Amino acid sequence: MTSQLNFEYLLSSLVYGVLGFALFLLSLWAMEKLTPFSLEKKITEEGNIALAIVLAAIILSLGMIYSAAIH
Repeated sequence: MTSQLNFEYLLSSLVYGVLGFALFLLSLWAMEKLTPFSLEKKITEEGNIALAIVLAAIILSLGMIYSAAIH
């Protein structure tokens, strides 16, 4: 009984982890497409640190939202 119970927890954690990661990647892709400029180019080539900080805050916020929604 306990091995079956542990397997169910492991499986659900794996499924929710993959779902959260997929939603996260989809959100990053949507942000890249919706902005009139390339986020990657602005941060890496032009060195826009302010944009990098804002993007990091958005990433952390999305992670917290998805974590709370899946949990």
